[in-house]
Amino acid sequence: QVRLVESGGGEVQPGGSLTLSCAASGSFSSLNAMGWYRQAPGKERELVAVITRGGMINYADSAKGRFTISRDNAKNTVHLQMNTLKPEDTAVYYCNADSEWPPIAYWGQGTQVTVSS
Repeated sequence: QVRLVESGGGEVQPGGSLTLSCAASGSFSSLNAMGWYRQAPGKERELVAVITRGGMINYADSAKGRFTISRDNAKNTVHLQMNTLKPEDTAVYYCNADSEWPPIAYWGQGTQVTVSS
């Protein structure tokens, strides 16, 4: 069982920055991919960025050039540095982690990010 706890959400003006963090705890051998998804009101949950245990990264087009995902395998944490935030980045951001065995996808409770002037 993996428990994911997010932190770092909040409200920021357009052009501002926020860093989201997610810490995994519980009983597991190791985690494969860890990442961030978001869901805006009335929209489906979408991928923002994902990083594998080996460091391979994939960003959504909307995140490229503005967001940076990083990971600390020893601490089982993943971070999302978000710069040049736009109103359309407003959403609930969810941390995701895939356990190696059994292969299960876990989700955090979500943290609200609001970009507004």
